[in-house]
Amino acid sequence: MRSLLSLAFCVLLAIVSVQSQKPSKVPKGFATTKNGRFSIDGKPFSFVGANSYWIPLLTKTEDVDSTFKQMKDAGVKVLRTWGFNAINASELAGAHQNGLTYYQVWNSSDWTLNEGKQGLQRLDYVVNTAGKYGIKLILAFTNNWVGYGGSELYINWIAGAGKTHDVFFSDPRIIKSYQRYVSTIVKRYKNSPNIFAWELMNEARCLGDLPGGPNCVPGTELLSKWYKQQSDYVRKLDPYHMITTGGEGHFYWKDKNVGYWLNGQFISDYNFNGQAGEDFDADLLLDNIDFGTYLVACTAYLPSIWYANLDHPNSNFTIKDWGLEWIQAHADAAKKAKKPVILEEFGVSGLQNKTDIYPAWVGLALKTNHAGYGLNIIMPWQFGALGLKESNRVIKYADEILDGASPNDGTLYYIALHT
Repeated sequence: MRSLLSLAFCVLLAIVSVQSQKPSKVPKGFATTKNGRFSIDGKPFSFVGANSYWIPLLTKTEDVDSTFKQMKDAGVKVLRTWGFNAINASELAGAHQNGLTYYQVWNSSDWTLNEGKQGLQRLDYVVNTAGKYGIKLILAFTNNWVGYGGSELYINWIAGAGKTHDVFFSDPRIIKSYQRYVSTIVKRYKNSPNIFAWELMNEARCLGDLPGGPNCVPGTELLSKWYKQQSDYVRKLDPYHMITTGGEGHFYWKDKNVGYWLNGQFISDYNFNGQAGEDFDADLLLDNIDFGTYLVACTAYLPSIWYANLDHPNSNFTIKDWGLEWIQAHADAAKKAKKPVILEEFGVSGLQNKTDIYPAWVGLALKTNHAGYGLNIIMPWQFGALGLKESNRVIKYADEILDGASPNDGTLYYIALHT
């Protein structure tokens, strides 16, 4: 029995100054940054945001409309979703049978584009319908993980078996293939005011479902260089829309020994020591990165999982305290860079955690905003729709449409329309 949770969104604001890297005259209706804040048509744009990776996976256009209407009623103005869905050629028959959305089909060392009714035409409908309901989209170009045909399809087909995950960021053949897909998406929607921003990758790291390799260690700047290369490439294709990394917000504090003690041993903290490959402070300063992204929690990567060896009874570790430190660190980075940041995936499991932890986290963010830090938007993971007309269906993995409800992985379902 699914629990219906009221959708809680928080918008956290502050003012800083930043010089835009885009042309000064942005087309009407396009989102941009001005004086460190998001703006549209010269007016500040503060917004309630949400995530929904699954909306392009719906097979019925009426369900897409229904979902966007529910979002509009909840006050959502910006939605983050996937601009990718790829399969192997061996999965093609199954995709046709169950209606799976797919944009790329991999075979041999290359992929073919699906612009048909089960392909990019579905994404077209999502982009166009978003505008109908006054909602703008953050579109991610690929996934760090294997889910829905992310970066590791590029690795497996182009670099070959046995390669480590980090080759995605350095192999010229992979970069060329990635850019070919990016070019396809950007050129398709570059004139649409319904696009809020392009996102280079969901949760880029040195490792994915494949292990990392020796080419991505603290100090190599592999991800920072890749962020710069790809953001510069996208900017040449599209001078107007904003660009962001999509990263989890890992730091590389090489001059600070951040960690914790466990069983008498000091353990360097992965989120701060550069092992993930990101350098949030440096990445946020890149010319064509318009705003930063970070996560405080989501279903798969709760702090209690990141710090599983600390989060136990009688430990002095708490998710609440960790989240406060994490939010403060990113607020400090935003202030230094004079750019906005978005907490793209926000959420913890358990109703008690929500009633106890959320007020503390949001309270700190509001306090830092009042102190003059960067615009800090919280986007919960993730929006849930009810009343869908599509029949019960397993989409892929364990993701399913069940009894008219969208996939549930810590989802917040908006209850107002269903009472």
